[in-house]
Amino acid sequence: MAKNVLVAQSGGPTPVINNSLRGIIDACRSFPGDFGKIYAGFHGIEGVLKEELLDLSAQADKEIDLLKNTPAAGSIGTCRYKLREKNKEDFDRAIEVLKTHNIGYVFYIGGNDSMDTANKLALVARERGLDLIATGVPKTIDNDVGDSEFKIIDHTPGFGSVARYWGCMVQSANEENSGSSPADPVLVMQAMGRKIGFIPAAARLADPKREMPLQIYMAESKVSMEQLAENVNAQLKRDGRCIVVVSEGFDVGSLGEKRDSFGHVQFSSSETTVEQIVVNYLNKVGLAARGAARGNVPGTDQRHMMVCASVTDLDEAYQVGRQAALIALNEGSGFMSTILREPGAAYRVRYDKVPLPLVANSERTFPQAWITPNRIDVTDDFIKYARPLIGSEWVKIPIDENGLQRYTRFQPIFATKKCKPYVPQAYR
Repeated sequence: MAKNVLVAQSGGPTPVINNSLRGIIDACRSFPGDFGKIYAGFHGIEGVLKEELLDLSAQADKEIDLLKNTPAAGSIGTCRYKLREKNKEDFDRAIEVLKTHNIGYVFYIGGNDSMDTANKLALVARERGLDLIATGVPKTIDNDVGDSEFKIIDHTPGFGSVARYWGCMVQSANEENSGSSPADPVLVMQAMGRKIGFIPAAARLADPKREMPLQIYMAESKVSMEQLAENVNAQLKRDGRCIVVVSEGFDVGSLGEKRDSFGHVQFSSSETTVEQIVVNYLNKVGLAARGAARGNVPGTDQRHMMVCASVTDLDEAYQVGRQAALIALNEGSGFMSTILREPGAAYRVRYDKVPLPLVANSERTFPQAWITPNRIDVTDDFIKYARPLIGSEWVKIPIDENGLQRYTRFQPIFATKKCKPYVPQAYR
């Protein structure tokens, strides 16, 4: 008898996360003798704990197809709830819900913390004698899943699209700055990236020949504010203007930071921003040109702007989802589907598997060899790595009758609740 399927996701969404979901659904539908009904934990593991299981098998084919170009996580929701070893009741509850609804397969979409959740579910299920196959599906715009040698995974779905976003944003910002520089010679743009610099580094894709007066400050740059001001003024003396892309994780002192349940700093909820501190500092010490520094802080549009999505990223996210279902079917529990780059001049990838514990306990760092000696730029090797990920064509956007984007809109059809009401332990 076919066992039912549960898909869940957690952490920050990406422009391509729903394409991984679509890949899982399509692959599971191809093997009806092995995969039964497909459910989604509504808002990730929280939905599992609350027994809120959205019935994906009951959704219209058209809505499933629209997942291809539906960004963010509005289709099945996401969360930032962490299963912790000390919260035994949460694990008991998760196992109870999975047993009650005959769930034999769990696919968890997310980053390192999500892979840790998938691994914990696999281990607990094994301990309790539950026949459950848990498989991880990677996603994160930060590109911090895996290792710094790129042997676990070459890149995560989501990064290629945010890299393309930053290429587009810096290209456009340069057009404005070149025209408005007599009054506003310095533009400071803040990019996402708590601890790792792949997102701000992608700004260089807008100018691979280094013709713009562009400076990049990653969390790894380790440049003081004094040195930053000196660098900017030196650029102003040469070019009369300067574009600064700074990571939200760049050290400028206290921001009045808040943290989420994973322990991650929520920069968008802080009392101020890195961009504002840098702008204020530059204007206070003075610029080597007339006018003032101005700032721009793109927000969560970095991870839901579908018009800037990479077609390559969309395709790879779908294939990673399909691969996860095939891994579950043929290899069993405890793996994450992965993307590995093939050697050679032409960009080619293959889809494989890696053990979940290997991913859950890993953390990628930005290669120091990809940071230039002056610490405010990235090398050509980074450009060679990142350029294929952003693709070479524009994504096609489905439009509704109002001339706006048509998103997936699932019907609120949920599995009948059979367990007692439950409040997750962290919320008591």
